[in-house]
Amino acid sequence: MKIAITGLLIGLIHLGSLYAQDPKMDNFIMDLMKKMTVEEKIGQLNLVTGGEAITGSSVSTGVESKIKEGNIGGIFSMSSPAKIRVAQELAVKESRLGIPIIFGMDVIHGYKTMFPIPLGLAATWDMALIRESARIAAVEATADGLNWTFSPMVDVSRDPRWGRISEGSGEDTYLSSRIAIEMVKGYQGDDLRANNTLMACVKHFALYGAAEAGRDYHTTDMSLHRMYNEYLPPYKAAIDAGAGTVMTSFNDINGLPATANRWLMTDVLRKQWGFKGMVVTDYTAINELIDHGLGDLQAVSALSLKAGVHMDMVGEGFLTTLKKSLEEGKVTQEEIDQACRLILEAKYKLGLFEDPFRYCDDSRAKSNILTRDHLKKAREAAAKSFVLLKNEDNLLPLKKQGTVAVIGPLANSGENMPGTWSVSADLANTQSLVEGMTEALGNKVKIVTHLGSNLVEDAAYQERATMFGRTIPRDERPEQEIIDEALRVAEDADIIVAALGEGSEMSGESSSRTDLNIPAVQQRLLKALLKSGKPVVLVLFTGRPLTLTWEDEHVPAILNVWFGGTETGKAVADVLFGDINPSGKLPATFPQNVGQIPLYYSAKNTGRPLAEGKWFEKFRSNYLDVTNEPLYPFGYGLSYTSFDYSDILLDKTSFSPGETIQADITITNTGNYDGAEIVQLYVRDLVGSVTRPVKELKGFQKIFLKKGERKTISFKLTEKDLKYYNQSLEYVAESGDFKLFIGPNSTDTKEIDFKLL
Repeated sequence: MKIAITGLLIGLIHLGSLYAQDPKMDNFIMDLMKKMTVEEKIGQLNLVTGGEAITGSSVSTGVESKIKEGNIGGIFSMSSPAKIRVAQELAVKESRLGIPIIFGMDVIHGYKTMFPIPLGLAATWDMALIRESARIAAVEATADGLNWTFSPMVDVSRDPRWGRISEGSGEDTYLSSRIAIEMVKGYQGDDLRANNTLMACVKHFALYGAAEAGRDYHTTDMSLHRMYNEYLPPYKAAIDAGAGTVMTSFNDINGLPATANRWLMTDVLRKQWGFKGMVVTDYTAINELIDHGLGDLQAVSALSLKAGVHMDMVGEGFLTTLKKSLEEGKVTQEEIDQACRLILEAKYKLGLFEDPFRYCDDSRAKSNILTRDHLKKAREAAAKSFVLLKNEDNLLPLKKQGTVAVIGPLANSGENMPGTWSVSADLANTQSLVEGMTEALGNKVKIVTHLGSNLVEDAAYQERATMFGRTIPRDERPEQEIIDEALRVAEDADIIVAALGEGSEMSGESSSRTDLNIPAVQQRLLKALLKSGKPVVLVLFTGRPLTLTWEDEHVPAILNVWFGGTETGKAVADVLFGDINPSGKLPATFPQNVGQIPLYYSAKNTGRPLAEGKWFEKFRSNYLDVTNEPLYPFGYGLSYTSFDYSDILLDKTSFSPGETIQADITITNTGNYDGAEIVQLYVRDLVGSVTRPVKELKGFQKIFLKKGERKTISFKLTEKDLKYYNQSLEYVAESGDFKLFIGPNSTDTKEIDFKLL
């Protein structure tokens, strides 16, 4: 027994030297762990659901008794200071050692004040706004008792069939990395002990957005070269920004699921990147390793612990099997201690040992949620996220006069406005598009409205697409009868706003789609509205890039509003009627059809590239039936005004490592409205030791120009901006020839050559 105790103390000292960041914290946790039994340590590794917002198929049971027994380290999906106080009192007053619980929730794009879905927020390209959205989410969530969020989701995705593209920042590594940093800093602030900051959880580590066939939870298989250059950087950016925790992904990676992948969780995350926080699984991810074919619950739980996973979400594999595995020598005491220690550290950093009830302030819950300032910022964010895809003959902005008919299944559904992954939203009190527009416009514009069509033709499909309270009523009358009635409603209107697209749950988790058209029943309604002869504006709701080839050809104006959050309706009115000039730019490419997927701007050339401007050449890399081009490229978005780009001026044509090169360009607002423009800089490495992308985003600036105003802006590049991981996974910048591009999107650019010496 003496030998065993000595060995345990040596293990604890070893762990302390590995993970100590604060001597006071280190000593406190060392002392606490000396008092803990094996069962209590394993109990800290158990994360259960409080059941308010279910994001998986299993529900935790016996929570109260497990808290008293010290068998729960954290609870998620429980909110309100009163409820959390009750659970926390059980932990600190009735468990043996009084260890507090950490409380989390999926606070993804707002808490009660909902901001645009993350893909929509990415379309703002506004880093200060994105950070502020996370800051507001943290203020509200902590006011309701929470201290941990499972966000940001930083998975790069080039496949819009995958529903969770809505929850990330799109296809680009650089933009996603910039946003990851802002989200972490917005949530965590400068002091995690403050009662208005949330500990961030970067997810899903790793490569979840590259699931084959766009099917959720599916296999991911890619080269290390692609992994390090294109998919891993946003995770690393979030880690470098100080994210406190990391969540594993569901997918397997080159044959081994992430949750059991020691190379990923230990070699990359901890040894290469120096991450010192805890790793939590996604919902029942350990249990799902059984279906992946890695063994029974005991075996997969041991695999996960040894891989470097510390907290088990809902599955209770750790709770029910680790002691047996320890006794059988399948895991070590040191591995259990390491996991326990990192969870206790997270609680210490949040100040929970100092004051377990610091987030249980009823006065904050009454005064800090859904405030006027928060709603104002959400309205601004929504308007900035909207992307004007088409505006033929300057149909928009509309005049604040006459009658507007708002027709379509998304016109009167407040429950859908917050978008997917808005688990804490108050759906019952969220305004619909029509309600928001009516409030914003007052008596200046008469609004009439009609359903126009069902969301989708098939009732069973619509049920799948409107889960979690996102119901859109169905009209079971014959389709033509519904359309005819809608046309009668619109007869006296001056303009028709067609509120069409996806329901909010047609994107998000477990919402993969193979057909990315607007549902056929809605498209038939749209055709009937166009035939009326009245001007039609398509207000498009979507959580992903859709295939809009027919709409682009036939509809005069298209405004993509994603799902804009709590203030969607008012923000749509702001933009449609010109109070705000749209400035959003696409963070993901919109293909012509699904056959082009994956389609993204930063692809590599082939040895047989299609000549510029050509439709088809035999024995070249192209299609027989469609061009290689997207419908709308990455970075694309129109404005009510127009911007002219001068030629690029460089301060030098070559530079050496340690120096910078500056690119200047003058932007002129040549239209009739004040407006914001997102100026984008791309680079191409013309000759490398390995093949390089045809363009890579390396910088952007959002500027505001009054009508007729001209502004010269500058970008500076360093050797670091040209670095990438070579075949040996060395992070290098190779001397040689480069091209630099600046423009309003990834396609329409000015270009100039330079050299790195």
